[in-house]
Amino acid sequence: MAGKKDLERLRRKRRRKQIAVRITAGALVWTGAAVLYYIAISLFFDTPVEYRLRHSTDRLRSEYEVLAAQYDTLQRVLANVEARDRSVFRTLFESDPYDFDSEYERKRAATYESSLHKSSRRLLRELRERMTAAETQLDILDQSYQTMQAAIDSAGTRCNAIPSIQPVINQQLTLLTASYGMRIHPFYKTLQSHQGVDYTIPEGSRVFATADGTVKDVAQRSSTSGLTVIIDHGNGYETTYAHLSKTNVQRGQRVRRGDIIALSGNTGLSLAPHLHYEVRHNGMRVDPIHYFFMELTPADYQRIIRIAQSGMQSFD
Repeated sequence: MAGKKDLERLRRKRRRKQIAVRITAGALVWTGAAVLYYIAISLFFDTPVEYRLRHSTDRLRSEYEVLAAQYDTLQRVLANVEARDRSVFRTLFESDPYDFDSEYERKRAATYESSLHKSSRRLLRELRERMTAAETQLDILDQSYQTMQAAIDSAGTRCNAIPSIQPVINQQLTLLTASYGMRIHPFYKTLQSHQGVDYTIPEGSRVFATADGTVKDVAQRSSTSGLTVIIDHGNGYETTYAHLSKTNVQRGQRVRRGDIIALSGNTGLSLAPHLHYEVRHNGMRVDPIHYFFMELTPADYQRIIRIAQSGMQSFD
């Protein structure tokens, strides 16, 4: 009798274990199915947040591709313009244009490379030598400045009669298209002396007197220089403003630096609308670039010198 009871208990215990195993296995199966279902849903379907993020990225990618294509187009256009300009320069001057920026960067790189192989003691010695040379140069400049200041003080109001600004508004220094020196004449195609500077500006732009003075002459349109104003500043200085469309002054009139004396134009023998500006000192034409000192910083002066040295085509 006792044996039967023990056997029955064992059967019930075994049955409970089987039920527990079935429940555990079922739970694991359903859990696995749920995980697989979630993975499948994640792979093939997006949540609302993922959908917004994905399509936001798509929009950014498409905008980037458009901008990249525009950038490539601009790069090709700039390359074509540069190649055209170099070709025109070679045709006119039979030489390649000088690249000041690249030359400056090459010099900097060469200086840096040479410094890498020098000892600290040698670099320190060279630095001291350069400092001594700079101090000597500074003393020379200080003496020159004092001499110049004394000359300015003694000159008094006569300084107002020295041309010292540009005749047009050219803050970015980009309007200067031809400098003083030998240039190919745009009509005769011969090498001639261009004894002034050309500013490419729209017709009707304001032209300013560059110093105090008296209007010496207002030439008529029949000349090759077109409508022209000449101002006598005294002290041996005269300035000329050519190819004008309209004048605001007359012969004998007194003007002050900065007065609007005319409007630019395209009169006379002119290739395109521009202003031709000249400075004379004691009857000799001089480079006007050296007479912009009142409005140019040293950096701007160096920049306009480099622009002038690039060799440009005159318009008259």
